[in-house]
Amino acid sequence: MAIDTTELLALPPAEKMRLVELLWDSLGDESQQISVLKAVLAEANRRRDEMLTVPGIGLTETEMWQRVSIQQNG
Repeated sequence: MAIDTTELLALPPAEKMRLVELLWDSLGDESQQISVLKAVLAEANRRRDEMLTVPGIGLTETEMWQRVSIQQNG
């Protein structure tokens, strides 16, 4: 199947996000493991460890959505 990336990049943001969600969700359906770069895995582990050892470093869900709203609305 040929995919026209120019056409995909021209989609409105909402349609791009929907496509990303569909692709992301489909990864969980795959029977094969997804390879992850060692550096990416190391960074994910570092961040997890930091979250577990430094109380209050993270955001609550409410704080996170407030930041998203500020970014979207200026």
